[in-house]
Amino acid sequence: MALTTKKQFIAGVTCPKCAQIDKIQAYVEDGINYRECVSCGFKDEMRLTSAPRELQTRVNTSAEDIAGQTRAVKLIDPSR
Repeated sequence: MALTTKKQFIAGVTCPKCAQIDKIQAYVEDGINYRECVSCGFKDEMRLTSAPRELQTRVNTSAEDIAGQTRAVKLIDPSR
């Protein structure tokens, strides 16, 4: 059981058992990712299957996609 990386705290994470914030450490042991709470001793294997998909924003959307969603608007003069 050799540790391949040192334990590192994960900022802003809440322990699922004791609900303490900023008490979770992440580390790799024998090629498996683990998280462990230093407050209550909770230990769990982290299952990282795939990277989350990127959210669609105006920055990463192509000009053709934006042009396809654009429609003309007819303005009506309310004084008539």
